[in-house]
Amino acid sequence: MTSRFSTLQNRDVRALKPAEAAPVAHHAVVIPTNRKALPPKPETTPGKSANKVLDARVRIHRLLLEEINLVALERLPKDEMRRQVQEFVSEKTRQERMAINTVELEALVDDIVDEMVGLGPLEPLLKDPDINDILINGHQNCFVEKRGKLQQVHIPFKDEAHLLRIVNKIVAAVGRRVDESQPMVDARMLDGSRFNAAIRPVAVDGPLVSIRKFSKNKLGLHKLVEFGAVTQNMAEVLAAAVHARKTTIISGGTGTGKTTMLNALSAFIPEDERLITIEDAAELQLQQPHVARMETRPANIEGHGELKQRDLVKNALRMRPDRVILGECRGEEAFDMLQAMNTGHEGSMATIHANTPRDAISRLEQMLGMTGMPMTVQSIRSQIASALDLIVQLTRLSDGKRKVTSVAEVTGMEGDVIQMQEIFRFVRTGMEADGKILGHYEATGIRPRFLEDLRNMGIEFPGKYFEPGRPQE
Repeated sequence: MTSRFSTLQNRDVRALKPAEAAPVAHHAVVIPTNRKALPPKPETTPGKSANKVLDARVRIHRLLLEEINLVALERLPKDEMRRQVQEFVSEKTRQERMAINTVELEALVDDIVDEMVGLGPLEPLLKDPDINDILINGHQNCFVEKRGKLQQVHIPFKDEAHLLRIVNKIVAAVGRRVDESQPMVDARMLDGSRFNAAIRPVAVDGPLVSIRKFSKNKLGLHKLVEFGAVTQNMAEVLAAAVHARKTTIISGGTGTGKTTMLNALSAFIPEDERLITIEDAAELQLQQPHVARMETRPANIEGHGELKQRDLVKNALRMRPDRVILGECRGEEAFDMLQAMNTGHEGSMATIHANTPRDAISRLEQMLGMTGMPMTVQSIRSQIASALDLIVQLTRLSDGKRKVTSVAEVTGMEGDVIQMQEIFRFVRTGMEADGKILGHYEATGIRPRFLEDLRNMGIEFPGKYFEPGRPQE
């Protein structure tokens, strides 16, 4: 292949140096106040030692609120805050003759600081780099996805009210709300993580919380090759197709890595193009210099001011985009997105929830039907067929691994049926005793029609890339 895609080296990403914070005078903050004590903080871990720490925490917390100006304390850098809290806690445990050891003292200080400036019991999970998802079903039941596998963990919420306080702290920080009149909320946390919560009366057994952690380490396409999510040959073809403005849909179920793949492929969009991204909660990490990001907005407390994805897609088309990148296509905005793809915005990209490329087409048909516009099935399918070039199907296997399981090209219409041809696929061959899925990638023997466009751009691929049945490298 005679192009830069053979190396799969993403363009350099210049590290942005964070702005230096203004120096803060670390004045003592042990100032008497008239603040009332808050409810006691819940226990951290089950058992006798945890109960002892909980009892100490209750008493220390009350003393802290009575004797320390929390407003002044919270303005300090976290290290200085922790030092002053530790001094205060050490002094009070001596004065009160509390029998706690050094390890318990450190845990007590950590818990108090986390509760003040962080998200309490959630902090250790949010800091764990191996955890991707945090799923809470009531205050006593929590699961995490770690290295692709769900496992139950203990989170020391004292009661439902404690969990609700954490939920409200999260949503208040990003200007959202959740209460009985609006018991569901979807938001982007301050660190970029995706947050969803439902409370009573919708959540019958207590608050339901889902957190999709934001990955600070953007995975390039070469990394996905290393992880076995896609082969080198397939990655080169996909990268070249994106560069050549082939409109691409990333299809897959929940948690299959659609956003990760979209980020990885977007790295091959030329830097001289203007890109506009539209999302419910901003997750995309495009590295081009000319990116305009937009995010939907829910209605306010009076029910006004809502901005849906369709509103943003319509507005984006007035902003002179070269490509529109839609984080997730799931409703009537599909009509405007397809219009954009058909009217000079080739190479636009989106993700969609579907289990196969054919299902993705059916989902798009349903979405266009949601617009209420008088369109025949023939016209709907014709729009889809003329707009799309590629569908990349992602699947999370039973062993937790995420893989591209199919790459299909949309080739047009035959009668009233949209025609597709599969170019690459993942073939399962068995399962090992430990549950690991066995299989390999292979080409179907069909050469994609867009190869001619690539050839005109000076990009060519060896014929072996598409030999039928050949295991992909």
